[in-house]
Amino acid sequence: MRSYRRHPLLVPTLLCVFALVAAPSAAPSAAEEESGPGSDPGIAAQVARLYDDVSVATRQYEVGRKKADARRVEARRAEQRLARERRDIAALHADLGRMARAQYREGGGLPYVAHLLLADNAEEMMRGQHALWQADLAVNNAVAKNRRAEAKLAADEAKARSEWQAVERWKADLAELKRNIQAKLEMARWTLQSQADASVASGSCRGAVRLGQPVSGPLPAWVAPVESYRLSAGFGSDGELWANEHTGQDFAVPIGTPVRAVGEGRVVKVSCGGAFGIEIVIEHPGGYCTQYAHLASVTADQGEVVTTGQWIGQSGTSGNSTGPHLHFEARVSPELGSAVDPVPWLAEHGITVR
Repeated sequence: MRSYRRHPLLVPTLLCVFALVAAPSAAPSAAEEESGPGSDPGIAAQVARLYDDVSVATRQYEVGRKKADARRVEARRAEQRLARERRDIAALHADLGRMARAQYREGGGLPYVAHLLLADNAEEMMRGQHALWQADLAVNNAVAKNRRAEAKLAADEAKARSEWQAVERWKADLAELKRNIQAKLEMARWTLQSQADASVASGSCRGAVRLGQPVSGPLPAWVAPVESYRLSAGFGSDGELWANEHTGQDFAVPIGTPVRAVGEGRVVKVSCGGAFGIEIVIEHPGGYCTQYAHLASVTADQGEVVTTGQWIGQSGTSGNSTGPHLHFEARVSPELGSAVDPVPWLAEHGITVR
């Protein structure tokens, strides 16, 4: 989902986002306060901000996940180095054992005087002593090398443990970050929905909540009504909730998801109450109309001219609905009963939904 505010390319620290999550909501703007008495339009803006925060947290999570993956690769490399070092140390121990056994067989443990007495002549004794000195030197070098290898092994084992611990800390911090934002978003969603239900029950709309619009480049002439979704009930399907066949295409999305005008046009109807709950209908050039129903809030007023991709509402589950989704219709007139299958209609306008 695109952000309606510009953000730095990288969020500085996890603590900043935690502080944002914990901070109280900002006071409603003057435009928000105009929505009507007894309402809290600030919750709609808060939901939109929290969606934005989730987007930021998701990007940060991906950055952290890549860092954790890099740490994990380095930790595995360290484990491989450790395995090689352990094999080298085992070989050194075997060499030391062979040297010690050879010295024992060759009398390496005898003192110098004993070698002198046992030698047949001085030259033989000197040659033997030289060989013993060389053997002693090799043993001492092997012992020193073994000690260095063991010290390096201990340091690398500590580094490997540190790498794995860092990976686990990253995972725990990122998971906690997402849990905090998601929990706050879920609470705000249902607060927004409760306001929508109150509006539907009274049959009186609270008026448009003015939200900042998404920052994006040029858009095509037509777009899908929501960016991310799962298709649920389709056009013409049967169900207990409908008097006749289903007249639109349902897009399963969470409460508070920004709903977009699929094309430019004029808002010809904003209604609260009845089976569709909170709905908005847009008439497009050429005569076709699109309907967006079961909303939690509207962000455009009747008579307003809207552009392609403009946020015109937030999805919900108001009216005759069993769960959060957007009910979308394409019609030949603004009135109920003139609907056509919206999926091929969107396809004719270059939009494929699946």
